[in-house]
Amino acid sequence: MTSPAPKSARRKSRELALQGLFEWLVAATDSGAIEAYLHERFPTIKLDEAHFGRLLYGCIEQAGELDALLQPYLDRPTRELSPVEHALLLLGAFELREVIEVPYKVIINEAVELAKIYGGTDGFKYVNGVLDRLAPQLRPAETGARAPVPVRRPAPPAPPAPQVAVSVKPRTGRTARTADARAPRRERRS
Repeated sequence: MTSPAPKSARRKSRELALQGLFEWLVAATDSGAIEAYLHERFPTIKLDEAHFGRLLYGCIEQAGELDALLQPYLDRPTRELSPVEHALLLLGAFELREVIEVPYKVIINEAVELAKIYGGTDGFKYVNGVLDRLAPQLRPAETGARAPVPVRRPAPPAPPAPQVAVSVKPRTGRTARTADARAPRRERRS
């Protein structure tokens, strides 16, 4: 059995930024306090410090814009996403938009790999699908495709109007139960 390949400094940066974004989404902690805590907790981790800072601060500062970019490709509001998936989507959207030197396929793959580790059972599929649909919008030249039309779930159709005319006929031959016709009958005890 072979041991897994060591994580690159960029992967460690993304992983730490993911943890910071999770903290920010869940507890609304200040970004400076998050960074200090992460460096204190993982003092020996060798990461790309510049990339980590760019991701953490960039995602937090642009969270509203990034959510607006993501929303057309989501099946629910971002507030209903799990914090891990939301953080991964913010990271992916930020990198797709701002970190042009990294190929879009690498960004999506990194987000998927982190989702497999930290996300829910099929969270990686959701992250992959959303970022895959977002990439052509943010990187049309690189993806070689037109930006896809955002997924819009149509409102459920109104129930159809009755096709048969309904007539009301007067009741004839009423039973003895006149006062409370809809009340359930009581069973007799023997």
